[in-house]
Amino acid sequence: MKILCFALFACAYNLLLGYGGLLSFGHAAYFGAAAYVAGYLLKEWGLTPELAVLAATASAALLGLAFGALAVRRLGVYFAMITLALSELVYFICNQLKATGGEDGLQGLPRNKLFGLVPLENDLLLYFIVLAVVTTAIFATYRIVHSPFGQVVRAIRENEDRAVSLGYRVNHYKILLFTLSAALSGLAGSLKSVVFQVVSLVDVVGTTSAEVVMMTLVGGIGTMFGPIIGATVVTTMEYYLAPFGAWVTIIQGMIFVVCVMSFREGIIGIIGSLTTAFRRSRPLWRDRES
Repeated sequence: MKILCFALFACAYNLLLGYGGLLSFGHAAYFGAAAYVAGYLLKEWGLTPELAVLAATASAALLGLAFGALAVRRLGVYFAMITLALSELVYFICNQLKATGGEDGLQGLPRNKLFGLVPLENDLLLYFIVLAVVTTAIFATYRIVHSPFGQVVRAIRENEDRAVSLGYRVNHYKILLFTLSAALSGLAGSLKSVVFQVVSLVDVVGTTSAEVVMMTLVGGIGTMFGPIIGATVVTTMEYYLAPFGAWVTIIQGMIFVVCVMSFREGIIGIIGSLTTAFRRSRPLWRDRES
């Protein structure tokens, strides 16, 4: 379930960076803010999990709309720095508010009953629910990318000046893309709070933003399945490298550098290259057999 949540988070980030060409250093703000909202609604208001997740996703979308309207006014590194600054603002608020639990976060969150009827204490049942939600969200991402809106976003990424000359309101498309990415990130964060029944400052800290960047780049930026593979690799690596303690970050950094330097197209790019090479070599094998 952790892999599924981070796979959705990586796909949401890839929607912004891979297809929109917008590098954000603060996507943990939407992931963590939605996790806090969902956790608070579950614990304090006693809402059912589907209502808490929907409300948290909507709050992440509104936060993304507000932050995106500010950030898209600048390009390149300035855009990235604005997103980082806004993310630090969210981290500061989560650390100071009593409702968020400060440094202790929100612990012992109840899962409550789905639709007020189905208890979610069974992890296997919850797994299939999370799987269904994440699969649906990733399919929605696929539809967004291959819609006319997605084609315009790609055109803006490739040549923004030409898109402007064709009459497209570029900033409006960027803000909408930013909002969609934030909403999907919020969905992933709210699901994580339901699964683990805890929300902490780790969910909004800058290292989480860096982690989703690493997942996207390792898997393959600008591809549909690359972020899913990247999230699986990074999350599994964290699990099996946990006994190394503080060395986990160093080992991850070394692996990340090797991946970026060796295959810039990510794991999906390597698989695609090997598949293409194999297909091209098949006629040679046939000629030798004949």
